[in-house]
Amino acid sequence: MPHDKDNSHWHEPAGHKKAGYGVFKKQPTPYDAFMEQEGLPVFRDVGIDKVQNLPLVDWKRTGGKGHFIQLYGTETKWGCYVVEVPGAGALHPEKHMYEEIYLVVEGRGTTEVWQEGDTKKHVFEWQKGSMFSIPINAWHRIVNATSSGALLLAGTTAPNVLNMLQSKEAVFNNPFVFRDRFNGADDFYKASDEIEADPVRGLAMRRTNFIPDVMTCDLPLDNRRSPGYRRIEPFMTNNCFYFWIGQHENGRYSRAHAHTSAAVLICLNGKGYTYTWPEDEGETPWKDGKEHLVRRIDYEPVGLVSAAPGGARWYHQHFSSGSEALRLTAWFGPHNPGRDPGAPGSKHTDYTAQDVTEGGTTIPYWLEDPHIRSEYQALLKRNSVPDRMDPDWYNIPAEFMEKFGPKK
Repeated sequence: MPHDKDNSHWHEPAGHKKAGYGVFKKQPTPYDAFMEQEGLPVFRDVGIDKVQNLPLVDWKRTGGKGHFIQLYGTETKWGCYVVEVPGAGALHPEKHMYEEIYLVVEGRGTTEVWQEGDTKKHVFEWQKGSMFSIPINAWHRIVNATSSGALLLAGTTAPNVLNMLQSKEAVFNNPFVFRDRFNGADDFYKASDEIEADPVRGLAMRRTNFIPDVMTCDLPLDNRRSPGYRRIEPFMTNNCFYFWIGQHENGRYSRAHAHTSAAVLICLNGKGYTYTWPEDEGETPWKDGKEHLVRRIDYEPVGLVSAAPGGARWYHQHFSSGSEALRLTAWFGPHNPGRDPGAPGSKHTDYTAQDVTEGGTTIPYWLEDPHIRSEYQALLKRNSVPDRMDPDWYNIPAEFMEKFGPKK
């Protein structure tokens, strides 16, 4: 019997042929359908120089204006959007069964948070540069304190929840109250500067549900990405949503390192650019004639770039190109290192902190493509920014001279 014209009728393959089309188009997910139903445009690319340039469209459900963002490599991983709160106005109250964090791009105002049945609303103030988290399924309302629009950038786990439940009703009208995530304590949104070691990798972590200003908050010394690099992991409202804040000194850049997709770098202070390319193309793409496979995104506050836009592991490298230090925040959604595959108790290597010569995925300066250094030096010279990269960092260590040094 012949196939139906719409190919809906299925036959077993003849002989030793394989079933299926072999090549297929990715189907829209429930979250893709949700974004379309919301009536907003969706920005899709490797990155954007600044989100302030995105055109905003009336967003009926929220009472503001917005634009969805889904950078390559983050599909099904986590969601992102910008929303403008109208001048001297507010967004509609809402609650939802997904986590949400906010970065204030422009403006100042207040946020009200409460649980179903509560008579008291918890209210806190925010300004440009503030970050805060909304507890899962808690009611909240964002209020603008100025006459001009306030712009906020949001990261959510909405794709994870909507794709699994496939029900907007279950997501936006669920009666369950998470008292363990928000109990209405008066100091719930009081900023905390206390630092502890995160339980997974032992890196600097700060338990706080509110950061008054991510542009100026203190960052402990880390040194893993570049000499003088500083970093903190805020842990908010017991979220799975993982992110960190880091800073490269001006006149310096990070070592390239590779990991899978999910991370999006957001520029907070300074100016810079990021190179990203597939790990399987090697450590020296320019030298090997593969520079056409390298993607570059230049950005300023608040610009975004996907660290690994292709799904598999990609190298990415971040460069401070201005007179100020380059401060970034990286958002991963629920894809944090503590959730890597493996049985409980199995040992995992922090491979992005280990050099490729040690079995990790970080390219030391002395092993990177020569194009990177020469281009960076020329850019700093044009921008009248001092080059603070120590020439010794590019010298091959004695123990690797035989393998990587000049051939006799």
